[in-house]
Amino acid sequence: MKQSDLAHKFLNYINLESEVDDFRKIHDVIERDLVFKGTNLWILVFAIIVASVGLNMNSTAVIIGAMLISPLMGPINGMGYSIATYNFPLFRKALKNFSFAVAASLLASTAYFAMSPISTAHSELLARTSPTIYDVLIAFFGGLAGIVATSSKQKGNVIPGVAIATALMPPLCTSGYGLATGQFEYFFGAIYLFTINTVFIAISSVVVSQILKFPITTLVDNAQKVRVNRWISVIISLVLIPSIYFGYKLVQQERFNENASRYIDNVSLVEGNFLLKYEIKPNLKRIKLVYGGSTLTEVQKETIRNKAANFSIEDAEIDFQQGLSFDALTTHSSEVDNLRFEVNRLNLMLQEANSILDSINEKKYVGKALLSEIKILHPEVIYCSYSDAYLFGDTLPEPEKNALVIFKLSGNKFSDSDRERVHRWLMARLNTEKVKVFYEH
Repeated sequence: MKQSDLAHKFLNYINLESEVDDFRKIHDVIERDLVFKGTNLWILVFAIIVASVGLNMNSTAVIIGAMLISPLMGPINGMGYSIATYNFPLFRKALKNFSFAVAASLLASTAYFAMSPISTAHSELLARTSPTIYDVLIAFFGGLAGIVATSSKQKGNVIPGVAIATALMPPLCTSGYGLATGQFEYFFGAIYLFTINTVFIAISSVVVSQILKFPITTLVDNAQKVRVNRWISVIISLVLIPSIYFGYKLVQQERFNENASRYIDNVSLVEGNFLLKYEIKPNLKRIKLVYGGSTLTEVQKETIRNKAANFSIEDAEIDFQQGLSFDALTTHSSEVDNLRFEVNRLNLMLQEANSILDSINEKKYVGKALLSEIKILHPEVIYCSYSDAYLFGDTLPEPEKNALVIFKLSGNKFSDSDRERVHRWLMARLNTEKVKVFYEH
């Protein structure tokens, strides 16, 4: 009993029928939103231009804003709803409005990109050129959320989120870019992504409409139902199979990228050579390695290539490029040696000049040191002057360098013995026999 109560409560939690709006109101909302004229048409054109500018400037925020104001979801839900209820007049009306909206969008985006001075394909634009099975899942579950919200009494703000998730506007703008620039691979890739989104949003509308048992308001026989279901199966297969293939390629590329990154970490340092930079191209299964150091030998290159098998990328094409080469430097060894010798010579000259400057600065304070030392024995000395002087004479081949010392006394004169003793002290102190001493009173 308890288990049945739990099951009953669970079914009540997930039940949609209790919150389904009146079928007449749902029909009126869907029929109103699929029409493109007047306000809806201008909103669509403006949204296309905004999205094109966002792709052109690689601005995610602008692209999201364009998706929010886009009214493209209306006719797609209308096609799904009309198929589920076998309302063929409504389907033709929805298909006609949808085709008109697509044509107007392509015309507006092509015109914009043809006039735009910027023709670079940025990342936001390139992201719309390679659809995969994951885009199918996004479109299908996003469409489910959209049709469930449309049929609910609560409505809420689900539709803007679905418009962003399923991204109907950017692929149309990218198709316009491909037409304007003559890059038809972009056009076909983006149109395929738009087709995926359109078909699986519509399929999700069919699924929810049948689950909620929307009433069939037209007379239809079993043969027509079978024919419609057969066409639905064919369209789903035509759209789904290529996306599965592209999804498989995407998974393989991601796996190659991951294995290649681990391989590069392993070969970043090889016998004194270090990896300066690398480039991985998973779609081509190609790796470019730029090494610095001594030039790689063919044996070393082959060793690096063989390591790829350890990381399950043995079929990868590995290209080598030499960056900074020490071998190139050694070929100019004589120039390098000459430069090194010149630098050493200049360093020696600089050291000699610095030592001369240091000795000149020190000599300024020799007189001060002599004064402090002589005052211990002769306090009457109050001043001392010291300098180097050069003596010139006819009989001297070269100028004779002398240490010149002048003492100024406050009172008593020095005796001859004192002068002789001071003279001998200065010769020892200054480490020279050429000393001239003068006394002032």
